Amino acid sequence: MEYQDIELLRFTTAGSVDDGKSTLIGRLLYDSKSIFQDQLDAVEESSKNKGFDYVDLSLLTDGLKSEREQGITIDVAYRYFATPKRKFIVADTPGHIQYTRNMVTGASTANLAIILIDARKGMLEQTHRHSFIASLLRIPHAIVCVNKMDLVDYSEEVYNKIVKDFKAFATKLNISDIQFIPISALVGDNVVNKSENMNWYKGSTLMYHLETVHISSDYNHVDCRFPIQSVIRPHTLENQDFRGFAGRIDGGVFKPGDRVKTLPSGFVSTIKTIELNGEQIAEAYAPMSVTMTLEDEIDTSRGDMIVRENNVPEVGQDLEVLVTWMNSNPLLARTKVVIKHTTNECVAMVKELKYKVDINTLHRIENIDKIEMNGIGRISVRTSKPLFYDAYRRNRQTGSVIIIDEQTNETIGAGMII
Repeated sequence: MEYQDIELLRFTTAGSVDDGKSTLIGRLLYDSKSIFQDQLDAVEESSKNKGFDYVDLSLLTDGLKSEREQGITIDVAYRYFATPKRKFIVADTPGHIQYTRNMVTGASTANLAIILIDARKGMLEQTHRHSFIASLLRIPHAIVCVNKMDLVDYSEEVYNKIVKDFKAFATKLNISDIQFIPISALVGDNVVNKSENMNWYKGSTLMYHLETVHISSDYNHVDCRFPIQSVIRPHTLENQDFRGFAGRIDGGVFKPGDRVKTLPSGFVSTIKTIELNGEQIAEAYAPMSVTMTLEDEIDTSRGDMIVRENNVPEVGQDLEVLVTWMNSNPLLARTKVVIKHTTNECVAMVKELKYKVDINTLHRIENIDKIEMNGIGRISVRTSKPLFYDAYRRNRQTGSVIIIDEQTNETIGAGMII
């Protein structure tokens, strides 16, 4: 198999402060031989200077100086590594409550979440919060890693109690596939290599699960959605009349000969060709980036969407959005913002704040007048032009929006359309 054809898995780590998220990623990189010798030497040197008698693998991901000094993660650190079976992009997200927005950023594109629980402490408030965020962002797969098993003498009773507690909590969540693995990131038990200290655990290691978890059906292959990013008109001698629509497929399967409709115009046409890297292909599906040509000359530009004739998304200006607020100034009703949705951008007005979610108890707090930074709440938004959207639970791409400050152009919120 060609290297570029190997499947890519994006995953994120979540858990409380000091649960060992960065150490776990360091261990995955170290045991899968994805670290260069000079990086390893620098980490060994740094560990020695701090007086540790072991190599502190968390230093491999904690990139900011303040993170290394405090021994915590603040920003989202992305690390790339690969094994012969799969390529991985891992987002190491922070555990502290004041960095919830960074956690949402890291988890928004993930196929899988690794939720770490410290075996000594069990389920904490932050475990609840991160599991809820993973469920809110519709991450389809979760692995609950009970870490630091070496500090509880690899006790099966401790592990079983945490599994029982988490399963009781997970009944409130929308995660379809949850696995449990007892590990020790520091010593490497059950991370890449099977543990010799936990003969009672008969399941697979973390790396084996990451390499084999089935992710191709996570995309919506039913509803055809193709937001247009740009119109390609080469104007060369060979391609005088070429008019291609380029973009990334956000759902469904398209084939030449399919009857399609362009939104917002509503004109119907037939797909003539689909091209990938300059070559024509027989079919295209999410999440491929392709160029499509149609049989008819249709006036279509960036922000429009090509869909199936009989399977059209919702078209409307009034959106109900579950928003994660990322700005230090709170969100108030009647605020004017810019909404970015797929390749579309428009001005919008926040009409009403419906309720805020208490992340720890999952209860709704109603009659609110603002949503503060790191808060999650439901709002009603009116846009200046119609958007073509699906509910976030049906399609993570066409159901998500970014909220931007009109004056500073800063991203101030991320939303999921209900």
